[in-house]
Amino acid sequence: MRFRRILAASAALAAAALVGSSCSSPSPDVDSSVTIGTGERFTSYNTTTPSGASSGNGNVTAMTLSGFTSPGSDLETVDDASFGEIEKISDDPLVVRYSLSDRATWSDGTPVDAADLLLDWAANSRALDSDDVDIEAYRSALEKDPSADLPDGTVFFDSGAQSSMGLGLARDVPQISEDGRSMTVTYTRPIADWKIALPPPLPAHVVAEHALGVSDEDAGKTAIIDAITEGDDASLSSIASFWNTGFALENVDDPASVMLSSGPYAIDAIDPEKGVTLTSNPKYRGAHTPSIQTVQLDYVDSPSDAVDALSSGDVDVISPQATPDVAEALADVHDVSVLTGLVASFEHLDLQISGSIDGVFDDARVREAFLKTIPREQIVRDLVSPIVGSKAEVRDSFVFTPGMDGYRDAADAASSFSDVDIDGAAKLLDEAGTTNPEVCILYASDNPRRATEFSLIAESAKKAGFTVTDCGTTNWRELLGAPGKYDAALFAWESTSTGAVDSASRYISGAQGNFNGYSSDRVDDLYERLATTADSDEKRKLLSQVDEQLWADGYGMPLYQFPSITAYDPTAVSGVDPIVLSPTLYWNVWEWRVP
Repeated sequence: MRFRRILAASAALAAAALVGSSCSSPSPDVDSSVTIGTGERFTSYNTTTPSGASSGNGNVTAMTLSGFTSPGSDLETVDDASFGEIEKISDDPLVVRYSLSDRATWSDGTPVDAADLLLDWAANSRALDSDDVDIEAYRSALEKDPSADLPDGTVFFDSGAQSSMGLGLARDVPQISEDGRSMTVTYTRPIADWKIALPPPLPAHVVAEHALGVSDEDAGKTAIIDAITEGDDASLSSIASFWNTGFALENVDDPASVMLSSGPYAIDAIDPEKGVTLTSNPKYRGAHTPSIQTVQLDYVDSPSDAVDALSSGDVDVISPQATPDVAEALADVHDVSVLTGLVASFEHLDLQISGSIDGVFDDARVREAFLKTIPREQIVRDLVSPIVGSKAEVRDSFVFTPGMDGYRDAADAASSFSDVDIDGAAKLLDEAGTTNPEVCILYASDNPRRATEFSLIAESAKKAGFTVTDCGTTNWRELLGAPGKYDAALFAWESTSTGAVDSASRYISGAQGNFNGYSSDRVDDLYERLATTADSDEKRKLLSQVDEQLWADGYGMPLYQFPSITAYDPTAVSGVDPIVLSPTLYWNVWEWRVP
């Protein structure tokens, strides 16, 4: 769905890289710049770890890391031949070859090559992980020391990859070509989304320098390849430790030398309190050549501060938390362009099925009772309708976005929760023998929209006999999944692709994004089948069954599709055109122009 516009006024490789450099793209005007006001902080360059998987990080890497594909304006998967090509060699077994373009280069001048791809495979397949990893103990150690190493000889890439789907089904070490420019991957089973299975790589020679102490780029790449192909657990443990934590901002002394770019922009400076400065990457020779030299991300504390900054000319573009107050305030700002719409992120309420404060939701009847009290219609009416009008609606599916094929049929599973049912909730509590159960809800306390959601839910649930208490905090993200800290959580899920198993990381047992301890053999099996299903009708049927099971188990509740507001000064910048998938606003910054 597009947005509605409202106008308010190795030596061989090095040599090859040098040959290709003569095809460099024109540089932007050195004085051109655009400033984006954002409330989303940059904290890590590795967006596939639990701590790095945030929109604030993805916004930056969308401008700095290239991959074989990217989302297009109409959400289609677009090949980037300037970075490389993906070729399916065979269907049975599924064999895919990733071949890099001679133009793919890191911002320090080092070619992107098969070492980078091989590390990308190792991290995002987890095929080399040790069998006996105590993940909980490792993550507990990280809470005390954010740069904590894995135990000696233990290999664990904290990417959230599952062995039953995606790149996790590529269990054998890939073959790399003699020229070091391609990698061939063989899957144990066919997968439907093979074109988007490999994310943009991180620089292998940087990992080698910090994890293995090898400072020479070519020697470092060789060391990474040898560790992976020879199964050297001692080296792999060090490699995985750095891959997991070494790209986190708090662990980086010199971001420019660690957070290398393969994309149109490179990180120039980072102030953890003020923002991020990115400049045109002089080594970039790909298809996404930028026309603006400097992109400045300035942190703003609140949505109202973002509007004020745009109004005063301190920033040129904002995309703040969309609230009725923000929409009203922007209506009073003259000579700006305002874009409103719905994005692929959706608000939801998760119930802690295990690990809650005192086990309040151990009983499925109590879960169902609480869900019957959630005033979804009122939440949408008060918080979403004032922004997007008639487009606002309650979301009735955990896996389908409204408007997608299959959504309406899947939404039937939500019929028991169409309306608030206080009497039905009270009856279920009586059947469960539960009196005045207490539910503490975790949410972002500095988010006005979520604060209002919390108040509306607390008021409604009280009528059925629940006592809803406030676990809101600005550190809510760090607490997600922490045992004994809360009973339910309000937050949003982002969709970063149109792949059928995009939602798998939330709902399958033990998945990286499964924060509430949910486990269902049926759901796990459905996603395994989805991962290898190419037929569209069969995918829809399988996803509908996932929906059905999640509702039946009282997993939680989807609330609404995220409204979005983007505003910009058209005299300062043009080409701003957000898409519904993450990274929304930042997907095409290289296409922006300064008038």
